[in-house]
Amino acid sequence: MRWLHLLTAAVLPFTALGAKKSASSDRFSDFRTKSLSTGALKLDDASYAKLTKSPRDYSVAVLLTALETRFGCTLCREFQPEWDLLSKSWVKGDKDAATRTVFGTLDFVDGKGTFQSLMLQTAPVLLFFPPTTGPNAKVDAQPQRFDFTSGPQPAERIHDWISRQLPADVAKPRIVRPINYVKIITITTAVLGVITFITVAAPYIVPILQNRNLWAALSLIAVLLFTSGHMFNHIRKTPYVAGDGKGGIAYFAGGFSNQFGLESQIVAAVYGVLSFAAISLALKVPRIANAKVQQFAVFLWSAVMLCTYSYLLSIFRMKNGGYTFKLPPF
Repeated sequence: MRWLHLLTAAVLPFTALGAKKSASSDRFSDFRTKSLSTGALKLDDASYAKLTKSPRDYSVAVLLTALETRFGCTLCREFQPEWDLLSKSWVKGDKDAATRTVFGTLDFVDGKGTFQSLMLQTAPVLLFFPPTTGPNAKVDAQPQRFDFTSGPQPAERIHDWISRQLPADVAKPRIVRPINYVKIITITTAVLGVITFITVAAPYIVPILQNRNLWAALSLIAVLLFTSGHMFNHIRKTPYVAGDGKGGIAYFAGGFSNQFGLESQIVAAVYGVLSFAAISLALKVPRIANAKVQQFAVFLWSAVMLCTYSYLLSIFRMKNGGYTFKLPPF
């Protein structure tokens, strides 16, 4: 009898260890079976404690969230479809349960005690619990935490994070997104609409696009826009105008490295007048049949060019005080 008691005492620890392993495996099988139809299990305080308690020979990924509108967690509602997609794809792809991973979702309404015990002040929060027993057990059994500090994450990003927590030699299921038929139909309809519009409107649009005067005008506008310093204003974030220190407004900034927004518009207008005067003298005036009108047009546009160029030189002297040249009347 004494030997029987000693033998029983020696075998008892191994029996208990085997029972614990069996209980852990049974828990995994139970939760795994439930997740086959839902993907991520809907948890409460009791089921969360049961799923994550030690010992366990499986991994657990739990999303702690607050989906009800009264909590105002927009991030929770935006991420939930991605989480459902990830969990369903994982469960469906991991048919043999090779990763031994269970997904769960704990809403604040069903898990207030868990939120309080974890001292969570924000949501959503993703926790990953590694195995505590078995070949893939980790020494530090504390759950790994993923915080959504940079906003809602795609399912692929979370998939990569969970995959890094699992052994490298275990094949991870891939995410399979459902076919978005609405997007396909919308894009197809839009493309067909554009093709139809181009086909019908081509006889009217092509002559306009081939018009040399149109392209000349567009080119002239682009040249005037960029030579006047438009990009300089955007890059340097220059002010539109500034005070002159005497209670007035300064329209021109001194120095070649400074410029105001209104200054670039004035310079563009000056360049535009000079260009229009030159084009008129070169193209329009020679076509005037009346000699007196043509002579008057020559003097008029020449005077416009003289005055405008004189004003441009005066602006240049404002920018560079050492410039000595000038042209009447300015």
